[in-house]
Amino acid sequence: FMKYNPVELIIKKRDGKRLNRDEMKFFIESYLNGKIPEYQMASLLMAIFFQGMQPEEVQTLTEVYINSGKRITFPKSLKTVDKHSTGGVGDKISIPLAPIVAACGGKIPMISGRGLGHTGGTLDKLESVPGFHTDFSDREFINFVEEIGFSIIGQSEEIVPADRHIYALRDVTGTVESLPLITASIMSKKIAEGAQNLVIDLKVGTGAFIKNMKQANELAFLLTKTGEKLGQTVSVVFTDMNSPLGKYAGNALEIKESIEFLRGEKISDIYEITKTLAVEMLLLSDLAANSEQAGKMVDEVIENGAALEKFKEFIQAQGGNPRVCDDTTLLPLANYEVPVLSDKTGWIEFIDSREIGYSLVEIGAGRKTLVSKLNYGSGAFLPKKIGDYVQNEQQLGTVFCDNKQQGKIVAERIKNAYRISEKKIEKGNIILKIQSAFS
Repeated sequence: FMKYNPVELIIKKRDGKRLNRDEMKFFIESYLNGKIPEYQMASLLMAIFFQGMQPEEVQTLTEVYINSGKRITFPKSLKTVDKHSTGGVGDKISIPLAPIVAACGGKIPMISGRGLGHTGGTLDKLESVPGFHTDFSDREFINFVEEIGFSIIGQSEEIVPADRHIYALRDVTGTVESLPLITASIMSKKIAEGAQNLVIDLKVGTGAFIKNMKQANELAFLLTKTGEKLGQTVSVVFTDMNSPLGKYAGNALEIKESIEFLRGEKISDIYEITKTLAVEMLLLSDLAANSEQAGKMVDEVIENGAALEKFKEFIQAQGGNPRVCDDTTLLPLANYEVPVLSDKTGWIEFIDSREIGYSLVEIGAGRKTLVSKLNYGSGAFLPKKIGDYVQNEQQLGTVFCDNKQQGKIVAERIKNAYRISEKKIEKGNIILKIQSAFS
């Protein structure tokens, strides 16, 4: 006996009407226990994609997601804080950010994802460190956060199973970009992992899921409203995602770059975004009285090496070889280097970051399917940004690969992802806007 007819609920949503708590709970629980087939769930997702959801509906969906599994809780006194990025090519920010905030006294429980589509996942990057692993029990996770200050693990079977199953379905049904579905997915995980405060790095631009500020503002509204209703304080930092972040894209390469950054190398876009997010996290954790003080704390733990020490502690605790922090050649390396050469002289006007991301999947730097094997050493060195001047035949970057033929094809695709103008192009801001929970 079924309490509701799934078809009626699909039609109700298809026609733009609201689903109440009971209907939503019924639909998702029935899907999880196999009573509603995948094709009906996919149909509801498509209806949500086209019709959207009211803020109250998004809140309900998020709660149903959270209640589909178990929750991890930390003592209120810890003032736990996490960060979530909506993803982009070369986005390795979580890797230096967590040890920096932890070195300043923050407590960061981070449950992270694998790479899908054109962006790499934090877990995949960390697992390129020899021996490192991300499958720990809740108890171990809580201990790491309390003792080291942060931990980054994978989503277990018990945490938000609804999101895990529905996310996989969204990925193969063209419904990833739905703002209500993005909100429920992010917020359910971040609340279930025990973070009382959250900073969102909302990426906007050609290399991101969110293409413009109108969409970005809508998503920020849904995220902060949902957080508010479910007892989580949320700040949003809007960042530009029109050029790949940092200088490297690829799993081990991004770990190498993160270590160099923690050693004090000033990589301008990484520095600016990491510092801005860290400042918001320290304010939410009540560890700094104002932005200026928080900013000084961030610079200090990078300069005195405390953040790098935290990173070492974390790697060791999670089974990895902490010596990679002193010698990055211990990370997996690819066998070949193929140069990417410019075929024009002028200023870089546009970079198709998505195309770069997808081309790197071809050499194993990302996944085509959930079971694809990664080549941790492959990827690219791409230091040029929009507004940079290049000359004909000048090197735009380097592809690192284990198959030279494939590497040449990828280098060609990457070269074609850059549009070069004869007119001077101005460099834009990387931080577009800060929507602080305190303003």
